[in-house]
Amino acid sequence: MKTTNNPTFGSGTRRRNSSNVSPVINSDQCLPPSESFSLDLIHAATETYLIIGLIFTLISYLGVGRNKSRAVSLLVYTSLISPGLLKVAYQFCLSTHIRRSVVYGDQPRNRLDLFLPKDKDGPKPVIIFVTGGAWMIGYKGLGALFALPLAERDIIVASLDYRNYPQGTISDMVEDISQGISFVCKNIAEYGGDPNRIYVMGQSAGAHISSCVLFQQAIKESKGETISWSVSQIKAYFGLSGVYNLPSLVEHFDSRGFHRSILLSIMEGEESLKRFSPEILIEDPSVMNAVSKFPHVILFHGTADYSIPADASISFVASLNRVGVRAELKLCNGKSHTDLFVQNALRGGKDEVFDYIVDYIHGGDADALAKVATAPPRKRLCPEPMLMLASMFSPF
Repeated sequence: MKTTNNPTFGSGTRRRNSSNVSPVINSDQCLPPSESFSLDLIHAATETYLIIGLIFTLISYLGVGRNKSRAVSLLVYTSLISPGLLKVAYQFCLSTHIRRSVVYGDQPRNRLDLFLPKDKDGPKPVIIFVTGGAWMIGYKGLGALFALPLAERDIIVASLDYRNYPQGTISDMVEDISQGISFVCKNIAEYGGDPNRIYVMGQSAGAHISSCVLFQQAIKESKGETISWSVSQIKAYFGLSGVYNLPSLVEHFDSRGFHRSILLSIMEGEESLKRFSPEILIEDPSVMNAVSKFPHVILFHGTADYSIPADASISFVASLNRVGVRAELKLCNGKSHTDLFVQNALRGGKDEVFDYIVDYIHGGDADALAKVATAPPRKRLCPEPMLMLASMFSPF
């Protein structure tokens, strides 16, 4: 993994729909084993139905049905990683250390999953995780790939769900994630979390949404507006394979099947692309007070990422450094868009991104690092030949 922090590197209409509300299943309730098992089965069926629906949504909007080669690639890719995903789903549904579908707001899909460590010896650091999915299939359950092993290393993970397109547009997504962060900041102590050690992490489209949230919140603070949480409460921001400058990627996305018209609908029109591009906004001299409130930013990107080229993160880090924000870039050689989040998680064992984040969060805590050193290694969930083939067939 190559590291650099060198600065020389190169309002629209908002849609709301109250349908498709995810059912709430509260795993905190004290139930007889038979009823608890029944709820687990209902939850698993509900989650599976939602995931299938999201996949068909993606296929519909990206036109995979009209592009047979991409359709075949997606089918093969999904089939190859499915054994590992099923194992993760099994752990997710049966774990007694997960608080599923905690309600954080009053909009559809304002839910989060809390992954809690088994040990309760003192307040734990917290990662607020925002999954990707092309702004159309983001889903909190996918956070389990990272969250389950993080919880084994004494880190609480709050995986946030949010409205996807066409249920909502980018403003709705930003609003949802901001409200989710506010909920975690106010309530995490009740679940054993340390409100003074909260981190935000976004992946792909989730990295874009969460970075927009941090920037907009910093602007509100700098203007003295009433706020429900403060950027100063966030110790650091981790971005995986993210988008930070929309205008620079519109043509690239269009060439890969993510049609311009769909992207503009999600982003509320062409005039809003810059408004939701943190890399562009931080260059505005009028928001320097807001920029100064940014936490430490660490971005990860694969050099073989063809969905969102690594230049997206390289350029954003350079811009952040120019305006005085402490920002670093970790380039992962030969890694694709899905490697950092999916294949590496299913591969188990040592992982440069996962290990860096754990060491960063527990840095300076000798006892915590000692416990991490004795934690069981991440289990392999999928055979290596299948993962290698999955990377070859991945349409992302």
